[in-house]
Amino acid sequence: QVQVVESGGGLVQPGGSLRLSCVASGNIFKIYTMGWYRQAPGKPRELVATITSDNPNYADSVKGRFTISRDNAKNTVYLQMNSLKPEDTAVYYCNVDLLVYRGTVPYDYWGQGTQVTVSS
Repeated sequence: QVQVVESGGGLVQPGGSLRLSCVASGNIFKIYTMGWYRQAPGKPRELVATITSDNPNYADSVKGRFTISRDNAKNTVYLQMNSLKPEDTAVYYCNVDLLVYRGTVPYDYWGQGTQVTVSS
């Protein structure tokens, strides 16, 4: 019914940049919050950034380095990651809070995850 697909992960050197994209598709009536989470091996999944219609929110660890944005016409959310650090290495997951057509309550939908590795 709904598909969330991420792209843009890869290997980058410390101090480098990377841009992640996430596209939601399917029987979507309205998208509310979109966001990015990440999970490093042996650690719990943590919030990276979220964005509502017009309000971004960032984890302290990425504030000033990452920028989240969205293109409502494309049902797409982006995460521009600058000044990357080794500790940013993780699987990054896209989250979309949305209401399907004729749905009664919005739910969170998750992407498959994309690997980001920051290493020299």
